[in-house]
Amino acid sequence: MKRVKMIVAYDGTNYSGWQIQPNGVTIEGMLNQHLSELLKEPIKVIGASRTDAGVHALGNVAVFDTSARMPAEKISYAMNTRLPADIRIQDSCEVPADFHPRFCSTVKTYEYSILNRRFPDPTRRLYSLFYYYPLDEQKMQEAAGYLVGEHDFKSFCTHKEDERSTVRRIYSLEVLRKADMITVRIRGNGFLYNMVRIIVGTLLRVGSGYYEPEYMKEMLEARDRQVSGETAPPQGLTLIGIEYDAKTVQ
Repeated sequence: MKRVKMIVAYDGTNYSGWQIQPNGVTIEGMLNQHLSELLKEPIKVIGASRTDAGVHALGNVAVFDTSARMPAEKISYAMNTRLPADIRIQDSCEVPADFHPRFCSTVKTYEYSILNRRFPDPTRRLYSLFYYYPLDEQKMQEAAGYLVGEHDFKSFCTHKEDERSTVRRIYSLEVLRKADMITVRIRGNGFLYNMVRIIVGTLLRVGSGYYEPEYMKEMLEARDRQVSGETAPPQGLTLIGIEYDAKTVQ
């Protein structure tokens, strides 16, 4: 028996998120199905990040156990001949049997894309949020600065009963504009349910002048979801990658 780690990229448009749902096609479900067919044994993957419906990924991580003789590094190639075109394995390798993608120290990077222009662009509708009103990215960056560091992010998450702590650390939070596209890039040691999308929704209110940048500090201290902005739609969000300490995967 060996444990195999895969890096998974996908366009989340046509899926009901990562996690298996009773009435929806999911990334986890597709991986389980095609791995089981390939390796001729029941396979259940464990994912690092359970992304929501419509959210994309370039570098999500999944592991599974198998007794198949196929070398771990060959599984990525074999899977890519079976999976639909909107899911692709970027790498596969063997890892220690006790490696768990969710219970290790990590740095996760997300990006959220905002198309800020007068009219929508249909070619970018699946991968960005169209926002008509002018946005001041400098004010958004000023507000973002208040969130960097270790804080209680209770104001910026959707409550889940199994969440033991709402304290997280953000290493960097950048608001970058290139022509009509604004990218919010965030790196942290973990994120609460809907945390990135709520942060983006709040930054949109700052950028449009509804909130002053310094109000971000008050929202943090309030620890109350009611005081922060709306949850931004899923299609603008992409999980860029997950970094592990090298010692945990050797």
